[in-house]
Amino acid sequence: MSKVLVVTSGKGGVGKTTSTAALGAALARAGKNVAIVDFDVGLRNLDLVMGAERRVVFDLINVINGDAKLSQALIRDKRIDTLHLLPASQTRDKDALTEEGVAGVIAELREKFDYILCDSPAGIERGATLAMRHADIAIVVSNPEVSSVRDSDRIIGLLDSKTMRAENGDRVEKYLLVTRYDPVRADRGEMLKVEDVLEILSIPLLAVVPESQEVLKASNLGMPVTLGAPNSHPAKAYTDAARRIMGETIEIEIPTDKRGLLGKIFARKAA
Repeated sequence: MSKVLVVTSGKGGVGKTTSTAALGAALARAGKNVAIVDFDVGLRNLDLVMGAERRVVFDLINVINGDAKLSQALIRDKRIDTLHLLPASQTRDKDALTEEGVAGVIAELREKFDYILCDSPAGIERGATLAMRHADIAIVVSNPEVSSVRDSDRIIGLLDSKTMRAENGDRVEKYLLVTRYDPVRADRGEMLKVEDVLEILSIPLLAVVPESQEVLKASNLGMPVTLGAPNSHPAKAYTDAARRIMGETIEIEIPTDKRGLLGKIFARKAA
């Protein structure tokens, strides 16, 4: 049975797009059929991170409007056959997204893929609510900063009220992905510690991605970090997160201020 995941947060710049790409690539490397959908209509950055910007012919809005078939708009990754991208439009605005159109695209994707990852735009407006509308699982991305955590708390409220599952009396499974974590700065009080974020948001932890230049380097090369720097600490965090999404119960490694050491906590499986 296919699952729809939304990668979301209220605040921009927290790493939703790089996280979507990294998780999608990790799931595909594990043998799953994966589609990544860019809901950031008007901006469109996921194709850059995936290294597919020159291959975009049709996009999500073309499919919704009936100008192209889904099979024409999906871009197969050149590195992993089971990974596909459905890009957003750069020339339209978010009003071009319709609830009926999104529902039709998601339904068709469910027939073809094991996992559909929806990369949500920042904020709480139309694009974000439609990205989460059909989600079975939500990955709430937050930096360990007060403003980011506060905005993530608002998103959790929307997940509990504006999704199909919520309206049907069910709940979206919600998991926290902490990105750009620096244990030295956390110890200095310059950012929140992981346990502080968990206490505020009260949802299970999926992974902690340490601050690293490897993520930026891989993105600039048009590669998810799980492909561009597979042995790096961020790649391992994302790969382990993908394993949890697939149902494994494994420990979560927490970066500590001691060089080369990682703390661990036991993780619930995410499926």
